[in-house]
Amino acid sequence: MPSYLSPGVYIEEVPAATRPIAGVGTAIAGFLGFAEKGPYHEPVLVTNWTQFTNTFGDMVEQYALGKAVYGFFNNGGGRAYVIRVPAAAGNGAAPKALLPVKADRNVPAFEVQALDAGAGDVSVEVAAVAPEEGSSEPSYKIDIKVGGEVTETFTGTLAKGRNNLLTQVNTRSKVVKIEALDAPGELVASGLAETSVALATRPDGGAVEVQPAELIGDSAKRTGFSGFETQEDITMILAPDVVTAHAMGVITLDEVKAIQTGMLTHCEMMGNRMVILDTPSGLNAQQASDWRMNTTGFDSKFAVMYWPWIQVFDPTTGKNAAFPPSGHLAGIWSRNDDTRGVFKAPANEIVLGAVGLEYAVSRGEMDMLNPQGVNSIKAFPGRGIRVWGGRTLSSDAEWRYVNVRRYFNYLEESILQGTQWCVFEPNDERLWGRIRRTIGAFLVNEWRSGALFGATPQQAFFVKCDGENNTAESIDLGMVIVEIGVAPVKPAEFVIFRLSQFSGGTSIVE
Repeated sequence: MPSYLSPGVYIEEVPAATRPIAGVGTAIAGFLGFAEKGPYHEPVLVTNWTQFTNTFGDMVEQYALGKAVYGFFNNGGGRAYVIRVPAAAGNGAAPKALLPVKADRNVPAFEVQALDAGAGDVSVEVAAVAPEEGSSEPSYKIDIKVGGEVTETFTGTLAKGRNNLLTQVNTRSKVVKIEALDAPGELVASGLAETSVALATRPDGGAVEVQPAELIGDSAKRTGFSGFETQEDITMILAPDVVTAHAMGVITLDEVKAIQTGMLTHCEMMGNRMVILDTPSGLNAQQASDWRMNTTGFDSKFAVMYWPWIQVFDPTTGKNAAFPPSGHLAGIWSRNDDTRGVFKAPANEIVLGAVGLEYAVSRGEMDMLNPQGVNSIKAFPGRGIRVWGGRTLSSDAEWRYVNVRRYFNYLEESILQGTQWCVFEPNDERLWGRIRRTIGAFLVNEWRSGALFGATPQQAFFVKCDGENNTAESIDLGMVIVEIGVAPVKPAEFVIFRLSQFSGGTSIVE
């Protein structure tokens, strides 16, 4: 309470009765896969193709990540987080180098191995540094370079303990690992030689060797999909390299299912994003149905599946090639959100960059797949290649449509972020009234934009926060309970015109 000690005019700033809620972003993608270069297991934000190539390099023939990101931006995508995971190439053996001892440079003491044979130039530099105060153990600094730039630095001794240099590298490095060799103890005791060794250059061909565990990752270390947990603004994730690796014969269908299950579990846990799943390549309609219903059997409102693969021009080979559609679909979702809104189903949209389809879909085949939640991509004469389905993989009719699930994600996140001011406010009717007005104003704008069904706001939504649902017991527990109901618009999936003959007379319209 301000103090008024002398006569005069005083101006006070008071908070508004309502605080505006700003809608959150709905079209931010998370890509996981293999790239030519760049940091491992670290989400990197890219907003255009040039930023991607500067960080992760150009397209690589064996990798799908670069081509999917290009398709994302080409179809209207705006922002994406990219996580690069290690992959081996060629014969699958990762490149190695030896670190010699100081006493005799011909005797190797340690072996350094790259985690990813598909990386750019990797080198390791070892230099002696001043030992820690009170320690007689020699200390070393190891600089790990990728493409000539230092990406990681570790400092420590070779003695056992918390500062052991090998332990630091093997637990924290995302580029290399180090193993001790069986070298004479007296030579190892002389310490490491100051040296610089090159591990690898980018391989020139060969199949990719995929470790499913690298993509699924470890939540404790924030590797694989878990790396997206810290990026709460992501609304969709995808990993097209999974099915392209299967097409090359380097992982099995069981491993594809395991990785996609991990992606779906991640989205279920986060609750604010969806996973765009690709089917394996070369499937006809019956095989796609079997993959959906029998092999995977997914039942989730946070998952969407598209089939078949599309044909795109591959600049790495100079010819058209079949490609999983998830990257292009993520761009279509973004374009749809920008032009229409997240409440509109991302279907009946042209797939830009697609020059053909791996499999020509018939109406009868779509009749079989659509009820199963498999969204078809179909070529229409004179209308291009279009997405012709907007369903999730959920058996719950409430969450059948992609736009309904995504719109609820948008509402939940917007209200969550826009009402943080409520925490620790006095829990009384004044607070309840401010909450009702704040959320009501936000939902009125949503109704005006066409996102909610109803002729009036009262038909479209309700916000209840009063003494009826905030009892004395809940107030004593420090809780404010707000009940919100909305009527989302749902897509006109089946447009039915009923025609009949009539013989003259008054017009039917009249």
